[in-house]
Amino acid sequence: MNAVDDRLILIGRIVGLHGVAGDVKIESFTEPRMQIFRYQPWMLVSATGNREIKGCRGREQGKGIVASIAEINDRDQAAGLVGSEIKVLRSALPAPKPGEYYWADLEGLEVENVEGIALGRISHLLATGANDVMVVKDGDRERLVPFVVGQYVKQVDFGAGRVTVDWDPDF
Repeated sequence: MNAVDDRLILIGRIVGLHGVAGDVKIESFTEPRMQIFRYQPWMLVSATGNREIKGCRGREQGKGIVASIAEINDRDQAAGLVGSEIKVLRSALPAPKPGEYYWADLEGLEVENVEGIALGRISHLLATGANDVMVVKDGDRERLVPFVVGQYVKQVDFGAGRVTVDWDPDF
């Protein structure tokens, strides 16, 4: 397993309790949201430590998702999990389709424009209603570059660790 494969990727969060049998409400960051149950085992990460969980099952409940965790069978046990982040190894995720990218794979890449001017490094990405946006940091300077392949993003080269964009360095 290489360094990319053994990184933990955030895919959701435990946000509340459901009932008395130890079920929890979760927020899923996967698309579609029920895909979160396909990627296991989960590493629950909280201020009190990390805990690996296997065999989680879930169902949609109104506008939310309820999860049953095999090792948790009462509300008091489940209460200790609220606020935990749900992470999985990058290797548990399927390879992205051509032209699709996991944000976690883009974070840390260098960004340069088509003229070869370095703009900084991708700190993180933001979801907006129209398109995703790369937050590119260079020291104290921060640029917000739309992640629109073809229009602004001209090339993603993981081998070189670089994203080439059509972007004015003064913007």
